[in-house]
This record gives sequence, structure tokens and C-alpha cells, in this order.
Amino acid sequence: MQTREEIRGFLEVCFSVGAGENMIEITDLTKRYGGKTAVDHVNLTIEDGAFFSLLGPNGAGKTTLIGLLSTLLLPDSGEIRIDGEHVSRENTAVKRKLSVMSQEYSLRNDFMVSDILEQHGRLYGMPRAKRKEKAEELLAFCGLLDARKKTARQLSGGMKRKLMLCRALMTEPEYLILDEPTVGLDPVSRRQIWSTLYRLNEQGMTILLTTHYIEEAQILSHRVALLDSGRLCTVETPEALIAGLGSFAVDVFQNGEIATRHFAEKDTALAFAAETAGKTTLRETNLEDVFIAFAGKGIADGHSDGALGKMDRIS
Repeated sequence: MQTREEIRGFLEVCFSVGAGENMIEITDLTKRYGGKTAVDHVNLTIEDGAFFSLLGPNGAGKTTLIGLLSTLLLPDSGEIRIDGEHVSRENTAVKRKLSVMSQEYSLRNDFMVSDILEQHGRLYGMPRAKRKEKAEELLAFCGLLDARKKTARQLSGGMKRKLMLCRALMTEPEYLILDEPTVGLDPVSRRQIWSTLYRLNEQGMTILLTTHYIEEAQILSHRVALLDSGRLCTVETPEALIAGLGSFAVDVFQNGEIATRHFAEKDTALAFAAETAGKTTLRETNLEDVFIAFAGKGIADGHSDGALGKMDRIS
């Protein structure tokens, strides 16, 4: 097992990015599919070293935005710049600064773990010695070193996600883009991925995450963007979004339904709960409450009515 000092040294060598003007700048970005606008005039800046999350229901435009950043999709209008340079399929130098981990499993099941990383390194023209060294370091960092001779088919879901992360990091990107990286994982595997991403960001790597797990965004993110029907609704820190809704929530179970009211002060929330008929639960407001208030439906619902819900707060 690696020591904390060994992990820190590895990260500083492999993943640190310099401070300064490094950032992703998205300006008036628009993408349409026929009569549907998937990304609607989005303006967004992601600063160097940030952990940034995109939240929104299915169809909000998150995956389309990722596709535009990676140049798998081309915009109808608008522009993306990375470190001041225009992002295009032809600008390979800028594209190499990005690495994308998709939500779909994209591993050759008959390939051994070490061969998957070897093949990826070859694809990007990495020297043989560098490929081997980097693969060993990444597998150790993600806890997969003992599995390097197993085929992808033999790995658990969590181990496959870790391997995909290793592959994304092989080329030492400055910007790591993750589209639903923990989808379908059990809670233990999910938190292992969180720990790995946290360590990467702690050492300076800029990470852009899309997720349906609101707790994931709340724990990891410096800033969160809420998307609805392709439009950017708000960008804030998780803490500011929660405070804006009200730091305390009272869930009311009545007539077969659950309703939630939000309060700025705990004493006010307690008084409301005491005066309310039916079962009530007092808790701290979380980012999922914010999402529900904005999008109007729970994240598990996976749908948006296209209208932002009115925030329900009592001072």
C-alpha cells in the first residue's frame, strides 16, 4: 500500500497544472438536433483547479455539452476556448489537454487490464518505457495493481470504472471530464471513486463532472451549474445554493404524500414542525433539495417539465 507521501509525490509529478490563465471558457454555445435545442446559448467559465459539477434531469443537455467539449459533437454556434485557444477537431494540441471518461463501459472484455492501458498509450504515441511506468503508477494509485493480469470481463463494476479512470489519466491531461462516472455502482465502490477524484483535484487537476447523484456533487464540487432544457439556470457553490433555499428542511408526511418546507433558522423550522399535523422530520437542507426546487421533480424521476420550480423558503 502506498504511503501518503508517495501518493502526493506521484500526483505532483503527473497531474499538477500551473496557476495562471488556465481555464475552460464556453461562450454562447448552442447545439440543435432538428427542432430540439439540446444546448441553448450557454456561457460558462471553469477555472483552473476547480472541481465543477453539471446537474440536471435527463435531457437537460449535460452529455451534449460534454460531447461539444470533447469535439465528438460540433456546435451550431458559439465557441469553446481552453487556456485561450479555440477548441476544434484540428487543434490536437488543445485536445490533448482534455481527457474524457464516458458513462458507458468502453473496455475490451477479452483484454487484460495492463494491455488496455498499453494499447491506449500506444494510440497516443507514448514511448514504451513511459507507457509501462505510467500504467504501473496509475494501477497502484487506483488500487488495481493486483488485477493487472485479469481480463476486463473478470472485473467488478467498480474495478471497471477505476480502470476507465486509469485509461483517461494515461496521457496526463490537464482537464478531466467525467460523464456519470459512478453510475450503477454500489455505495462502497462509489465512495472509492470519490476518494480518488478528490485526491486528483486536491493536487491541482481541473475536473468537470456530470452526475445524477446529488450527494456526489455536494461532497466533491467547488461550484455547481444547474441545467434545464439546455439552458444554464444558475452557477454557484453548493453551500450558497443551500443557504439560498434555507439551511433547514422539514419533511411532512401527510395524506400519503411528502411535502418539504425550508427555513433559514432552526427555531422557525422546529416551531413549524411542532404545529404541523402528521409525521414530520427536521433535517439539514442538501443539494438535492435545491435541485428539486429548481427543476420541479426529483432526480430519480429523470424528467423535467421545462419550468423551474419556485423555491419554497420561510425566513
